[in-house]
Amino acid sequence: MDTYKVCGCFRRKFRAGSAEPPGEIKDLFQNFSENGVMSVTHLQKFLGEVQGEAEASELDAQMTIDAQKPIDVHRLRSFFTVTVSQRGLDLDAFLRYLFNDDRNLPVRSNEVHHDMTAPLSHYFIYTGHNSYLTGNQLSSDCSDAPIIKALKKGVRVIELDIWPNSSKDNILVLHGRTLTTPVDFKKCLDSIKMHAFDASPYPVIITLEDHLTKDLQAKAAELIIETFGELLYYPKDSEDLEEFPTPESLKRRIIISTKPPKEYSDSKTAEIKANGDKLKQKTPDEEPWGDEIPDYRGNVPSEGKGPNGLEPVAEDSDDDEETLQRNPDKDAAPEYKRLITIRAGKPKGGSLKDAIKVDEKQVRRVSLSEPQLEKAASSHSSHLVRFTQKNILRVYPKGTRVDSSNYNPLIAWFHGAQMVALNMQIKIYMGDGWTQDFKKTHFDTYSPPDFYTRVGIAGVPADTVMKKTQTIEDNWTPHWNEEFEFPLTVPELALLRVEVHEYDMSEKDDFGGQTCLPVAELKKGIRTLPLYDKKGEKYKAVKLLVRIEFVSV
Repeated sequence: MDTYKVCGCFRRKFRAGSAEPPGEIKDLFQNFSENGVMSVTHLQKFLGEVQGEAEASELDAQMTIDAQKPIDVHRLRSFFTVTVSQRGLDLDAFLRYLFNDDRNLPVRSNEVHHDMTAPLSHYFIYTGHNSYLTGNQLSSDCSDAPIIKALKKGVRVIELDIWPNSSKDNILVLHGRTLTTPVDFKKCLDSIKMHAFDASPYPVIITLEDHLTKDLQAKAAELIIETFGELLYYPKDSEDLEEFPTPESLKRRIIISTKPPKEYSDSKTAEIKANGDKLKQKTPDEEPWGDEIPDYRGNVPSEGKGPNGLEPVAEDSDDDEETLQRNPDKDAAPEYKRLITIRAGKPKGGSLKDAIKVDEKQVRRVSLSEPQLEKAASSHSSHLVRFTQKNILRVYPKGTRVDSSNYNPLIAWFHGAQMVALNMQIKIYMGDGWTQDFKKTHFDTYSPPDFYTRVGIAGVPADTVMKKTQTIEDNWTPHWNEEFEFPLTVPELALLRVEVHEYDMSEKDDFGGQTCLPVAELKKGIRTLPLYDKKGEKYKAVKLLVRIEFVSV
């Protein structure tokens, strides 16, 4: 029994949540077992018929059984008792296997299983923005620590804003015209080299926001070559590429991407007056949660002004015609210019439509701000799709996002996908683990939590939807046993979105965990969904048990 104090005088008692397997799991176990034991042969059959793992061998099944270890039932009363016999798994051990993070995740293994021999422009690339900032865009520290963290998570594009130091004899990384404290350029390069391939062997692209003099461009080139050596890839024979190389051919290579180098013009270090007012930053509790994915169609937002009336911080914006005429390529250091593999810049003309015009003789990267992307998607959708088939489009947050918040990436993602149709069914069985990751009174002071789950799809407008389970009252181990179906028109761009909340009658519902997974990578069958906190950090124990099926239509 769970006991809660009320007003310091009374005690309320609640029946402890049951970790008993759902009825459907019991039925499956009975169908794939004999005399209460699931043998190696039974488990192999279950993996093939229910989990869709037709390639699973007897050895795979035996290793799954061997991986289950006995747990002291008194020490972990609320969790699942695991019993392993020489013959196989009993029901509790089977449920423990289904909740196992290592052996029953809903997505395919981290090993790359796609064809990686197409040009770079054919792939979504995990991209960072102002990768060196430790916090907000105006006054936080610059450091190589966020760069290392990003690379360890698999980020493949690192952005560095490079500026001269005060004596104009060295290169610093900082967010220009702000109060951010700088970090040394060479230190950032060293950290990239050390950690570039910790998470993936595929290429790392360094995008440089260049604000250097010609002499410092030459020094930057020297530092880049000195740091990366043979890891650095750049075209040897031709200045312009007609097609980007493939990720497979660029394994364990570093690539430089930047605008055509331009003549350095002096400017003020910071234009923000220190008047003692602090920018208001949202705390985690104030951040919106559970907002629906907005429809990009309709009014296109403007950049506007940031907090306290500040103008947006200058962001990455490719050179327009005026800039190119004022700062021609001939002023660039040649040793710097030749290192650029992915050249950024818009063609002469200046209009948004011209910016995404395809050049048959040369591939390039174009950067659009968040509002520019929305305008292009609304007014020039077909041109945008045609452009991204061969070229690279980079989208960056609007300048008013000084708190380093993110925009909705789906608008960019769903321009250019191959389309097929199918339905996805997902059934939410149960959840467990909150007692190990949260204090007893975290959700309710006087009773166990009242959990419900929101599940849905984030994707193209036709696929985007959120649905909700019933609320299970006063239970740390909720059993929902509810089924949902999602018709999908573009599954390649669909994300399965799952959130758990705790119902609160008098205040805002409490957050209980979330996850977001690409539908195209999901495996069918009964799977465990580990949940994450608002910052994207995985909880130690909180998980859901679900069943996923795909039905062709």
